[in-house]
Amino acid sequence: MTDPIRLSKRLAELLPCSRREAELYIEGGWVLVDGQVIEEPQFKVADQRIELLPGATPAPIEPATLLLHKPAGLDEAAALALLAINSRADDDSSGIRPVKRHFRHLSAPLPLDTDASGLLVFSQHRGVLRKLSEDADRLEQEFIVEVSGQIAENGLARLNHGLSYRGVALAPCKVSWQSENRLRFALKAPRSGQIRHMCESVGLQVLGQKRIRIGRLAMAKLPSGIWRFLGVHERF
Repeated sequence: MTDPIRLSKRLAELLPCSRREAELYIEGGWVLVDGQVIEEPQFKVADQRIELLPGATPAPIEPATLLLHKPAGLDEAAALALLAINSRADDDSSGIRPVKRHFRHLSAPLPLDTDASGLLVFSQHRGVLRKLSEDADRLEQEFIVEVSGQIAENGLARLNHGLSYRGVALAPCKVSWQSENRLRFALKAPRSGQIRHMCESVGLQVLGQKRIRIGRLAMAKLPSGIWRFLGVHERF
C-alpha cells in the first residue's frame, strides 16, 4: 500500500504539472478521488483513483458575490446558512461553477431587518464591498411594504418628506401606493426599523416588507430562500 501523501502532490505527479497548478485544479472542483469531488489540496490519498474532469483549467477562484432572497424572520447568520450549492437558482446564468471557497469569508454590507424579506447581498469581493459600504448614502433601495390601517391625513406626503427617526430628520424619499394595502418605498441608506417607524407615524401597521432592488440591481423572480451569483456584467 502506498503511503498517504497530499492530493496536490499526487496530482502534480500524475498529470504532470506544477504543485501550484495542481492546487488550482483541486480548489476549482475539477478533481475526483474515487468518484467524489475533493477541493482540499491537503487531502491525503494513497491508492485511490484520481481523475481530472473534462474542461479542467488551473485558474484561480475569483472572489464571488451571492444574491439571496432572504425569507422574513431570519437574521444574518441564519440567512448565511442558506447559502449552499443545492440552494442555488436553477436559472443562474452567471456561468460560474460553485465551489466551497465561494461560501467562505462572506460579508453582507447592506443588512436587512430580521422581519424583512428580499434581496440580501453577500460578497467576498473587495470592490463590491467597498461600493456597497462607501456609496450606501447614494444607492437607492426599493421596498414593497404591506400595510393595514387608515393612513393619516397628508400621510403620504409626510412619508415622502417630513418625518424624523430617532431624533433625526429623514431625507426626502419616494413613497407611493401600489395597491390598497401595498406601498412602494424608494430611499437611500435606510436604518434598521426606519420603514416600520415611518408607517406607524402616519397610522399604518406594517404586515411585511420586502427589498426588491439595490441601486440598478433588482431581485427579479428569485424564489425565497434561493440565491444566485452576481454576473460579471451586472452593476449596482
